[in-house]
Amino acid sequence: MDDGFDPGDEALDAYSTVVTSVAERLIPAVASLRVRQRVRGAGVQGAGSAVVITPDGFALTSAHVVSGVDCGSASFVDGRAVPFDVVGRDQLSDLAVLLLQGGGFASAELGEASRLRVGQLVVAIGNPMGFTGSVTAGVVSALGRALPVRAGRVVENVVQTDAALNPGNSGGALADGRARVIGINTAVAGVGLGLAVPIDDSTRSIMRALMTAGRFERAYIGIAGGGRPLPPRAAAAVGRDDGVEV
Repeated sequence: MDDGFDPGDEALDAYSTVVTSVAERLIPAVASLRVRQRVRGAGVQGAGSAVVITPDGFALTSAHVVSGVDCGSASFVDGRAVPFDVVGRDQLSDLAVLLLQGGGFASAELGEASRLRVGQLVVAIGNPMGFTGSVTAGVVSALGRALPVRAGRVVENVVQTDAALNPGNSGGALADGRARVIGINTAVAGVGLGLAVPIDDSTRSIMRALMTAGRFERAYIGIAGGGRPLPPRAAAAVGRDDGVEV
């Protein structure tokens, strides 16, 4: 006798339960940002997302979302809207820390991206096209990707996901099945190809520095290199005419 039960329903229900649980826990902690940027001398309205990480109003977003601005406004799904100040930003990691005015904010728990596995379920929450509190789900497509950013630099260990991301998702949350934020959505490389800056030991140290000092200082070797023609004997020995002088 056919009781109308589809064995796939149970698996689908389990999947839906995870996604809805993550959404319910994180949507209140994800803000929609509005900023006014200067582009070629003209004021342009910009938009993005941010993830509140402390009840007193510290929030994470993408550095490019708040590039060239010091303040803006943040709004939530419950209708609350507050101004924010940019505390610090790090272009190399594409991370920025904001401080929202007020208190009593719902905040997200940070996870650990180093524990992710390819194929693992992830949920993206943000404000694409200004649609506040939008949720998409997918899997971790790959780990350890490199994302080129400005000035020829590269953000390392980026998380690749097929969760749908669109303009306005930048700065929003990429979370695991336990609603722990394991990445900050930063770029859309194509359909089904979203990228997120991981939350790991390295980015945690950047966040702490931005929260306390407004900047993150990196060590550097202090050397420079340049191409130079090799002396004839050296060129003959290595089989090439040019080398690098340090």
